[in-house]
Amino acid sequence: MKNNEYYLSKHGDQERQNDNLSIAEVEEALLTGRVLEQYTDTGRGKSCLVAGFSNNGKPIHVVCGHRGTWLVIVTVYIPMPPKFKSPYERA
Repeated sequence: MKNNEYYLSKHGDQERQNDNLSIAEVEEALLTGRVLEQYTDTGRGKSCLVAGFSNNGKPIHVVCGHRGTWLVIVTVYIPMPPKFKSPYERA
């Protein structure tokens, strides 16, 4: 991640734009976040949900996995009701 060795999927980029998140904010959330959930291989490999915050305190969730040595960002969104009570707790 620190070497920009990641790939932002088309879906992830669209969701990022839908929530008006900058690429810098997504990077900040990944670098300071923590893994909330880990998912087994669902046909595309293992992935996880990372909860983090941008430098200005905006909560951000990033679902990501690996493709070789690259991090793949599957989707990005701002956690909010009705699915989440808080950035760290599902409703």
